[in-house]
Amino acid sequence: MDPSPTTASIPSDCETESSSIWSWWPSWRPTSMSLLKTTESKILACIHNDLWARFVTLPTQDRIWTLTVTNKMVRKPAEQAKKTPLVMVHGFGGGVGLWIRNLDALSRSRPVYAFDLLGFGRSSRPHFPSDAADAEQQFVNSIEAWRQSVGLENMILLGHSLGGYLATSYAIQHPSRVSHLILVDPWGFPERSTAQAQGGQGAEVAKRPSIPRWVKAVAAIFSLFNPLAVIRAAGPWGPGLVNRFRPDFKRKFEDLFDDNTMTAYIYHCNAQTPSGEVGFRAMSESLGWAKRPMLQRVHLLPSSMPVTMLYGARSWMSSSSGDRVAEIRNQAHTKVLLINDASHHVYADQPGEFNRVVENICKSAD
Repeated sequence: MDPSPTTASIPSDCETESSSIWSWWPSWRPTSMSLLKTTESKILACIHNDLWARFVTLPTQDRIWTLTVTNKMVRKPAEQAKKTPLVMVHGFGGGVGLWIRNLDALSRSRPVYAFDLLGFGRSSRPHFPSDAADAEQQFVNSIEAWRQSVGLENMILLGHSLGGYLATSYAIQHPSRVSHLILVDPWGFPERSTAQAQGGQGAEVAKRPSIPRWVKAVAAIFSLFNPLAVIRAAGPWGPGLVNRFRPDFKRKFEDLFDDNTMTAYIYHCNAQTPSGEVGFRAMSESLGWAKRPMLQRVHLLPSSMPVTMLYGARSWMSSSSGDRVAEIRNQAHTKVLLINDASHHVYADQPGEFNRVVENICKSAD
């Protein structure tokens, strides 16, 4: 682990444009790791508790950008340190900045860790294999190496979307390290044929909103390019493209920022050299279905491991996969909860309720 915070450090080689098909475009694309760092710093300035931000170096020499948030008002820090830490894993195209509505609240009683997945955000962007199983394993191995480097014995592991898929894979392979698995609108669980069949029936599916425009746009180019290639190809129009297709991100955080801070963060996270995005594409089929659906493997989780699945009641992602997980596990230590008036980004749509539910789960895990 790097010995000190690096929020004011000079970007290293791994933070600069790598030699790729995009590396001759720096003047064309209005982005850089330095701009991502600056935008993220503005977001993290909203955190009121104690924040330690640094790179954690893995044995592979890849670096994982990591936040640790602890309650500065606690009179006995050692007591909080005894609590099982909460580790938060973001979804596809995201980064630690998206947890800004949650980090303070969830760190009141225990340490909270959040990190940029390998290949995303400010973390290193190495090569990912084209084989689905190998790409998934590279993600999981990096999470385990990160845990070892940070020195966590076990954790409450929370993953959103792609992060939920990877958190489940990690929990299957390293069950002794996970005291409770929390999956928030997780991606990659249903089999494609099953999901399509469910899409045409059932009251729950009928009342859910249609797939958003940005998802359809990504799907349209998915088979030909990396999912977010259009953002990079748009050059100077890239930030405007993000604003157009993801105006919801600006609305979700408008009480914190009255400008384009959050959409700029999303842009800078995804306009860099693609890496984790390549890994995600390797794991995905057309329209974003997982090549290795997690419902086929969820039975490998220990029956004694508590699993809570949180879904936005208005999400375009069906909670029927959560119900199926409960069936597969014979209801053992498995809960499926819906957060009202929340879409896919549950943690930002209804942060108060999300934080309350997660905090109650964490208390039960101690």
